[in-house]
Amino acid sequence: MSLNHIFLFLAIVSSLVVLARVWQPGAVAAATWRIAAFIVLAITGVTWIFWRGTAGYAGGCVWFLLLFLPAIGLRKMTELATQGNYESARKLGVALQILHPSPELRDQIRLFRRLESQAKYRGVVGPAAVDHEATRSQLRNAPAVLVLILLNAAIFLFEISVGDSNDPEVLHRIGALEPYAVVVQGEYWRLFTALFLHGGLAHLGFNLFALYVLGPPLERSIGTMRFVVCYLISGLASGAGVIGLTLIGLVRPAQLVGASGCIMGIVGAWAGFLMRHRHAAHARQRLANVVMIVAIQIGFDLSTPQVSMSAHLCGLVAGFLLGLVLTPRPKPA
Repeated sequence: MSLNHIFLFLAIVSSLVVLARVWQPGAVAAATWRIAAFIVLAITGVTWIFWRGTAGYAGGCVWFLLLFLPAIGLRKMTELATQGNYESARKLGVALQILHPSPELRDQIRLFRRLESQAKYRGVVGPAAVDHEATRSQLRNAPAVLVLILLNAAIFLFEISVGDSNDPEVLHRIGALEPYAVVVQGEYWRLFTALFLHGGLAHLGFNLFALYVLGPPLERSIGTMRFVVCYLISGLASGAGVIGLTLIGLVRPAQLVGASGCIMGIVGAWAGFLMRHRHAAHARQRLANVVMIVAIQIGFDLSTPQVSMSAHLCGLVAGFLLGLVLTPRPKPA
């Protein structure tokens, strides 16, 4: 799987998603995001015409600077302000103005400056300590995600210590999922070991990033044990589904590794959880976000022959069913 291809897909699809969102009625701060998305698409398009081999890298860099960093930074700025750390929120906002110079951000910075002055006048101290405590609390509230990230990283270090992580022979020896080995030779343990192997650093990085983003909120919502069950059973169902589809001839035999089935299981579990809680505030909007994630993943799978769309879909379906069954029942009003 080429990094250039991944970044090219990411830059184009993310920009189109941003444009679709900011053109919706009532979208806030639409102009700055619209300009940023157009810049990403323009630079990606020009480099695709003249330097196709590096178009993804160029588009990915611009996407990271103009769309990803501002989105993450603005979210963090809001968190700091909510925690009463107006000084840090203001400093972060000033830094973000370089990449995201919007009138709304300037207004927020002025507001933070006034709130910071009022806090100092009243003698309020210790916002940084509150922020650090909140950060530690977030880590403590998602122990399964932390353990899974560390476990995947540790196994990848072992993987590269025994050979090339992209070498099929190496992956076969240490537990890659292969339909023939499972069905004919009875090596069912491969359904489990393949979930923790990855074909290269980029493969590992994207899966761990998705786990880091999607995992903690779900774990806090449904509980650690339910989260672990969703993660592992979705991954096992993903591999078993691929083997079944291979046996009936719908997909070609292939060697599979990676936590992607587990990650799609988390997406599916989110969908199941939101379906159970569809009358809660923002549930429908979040469910629409899940649908968008699934659509983007399917688009990526269709454009990337090296990945297994059947594995992703099997994990997604398994996670959705588990989300419906395992998520806590909505509390009566």
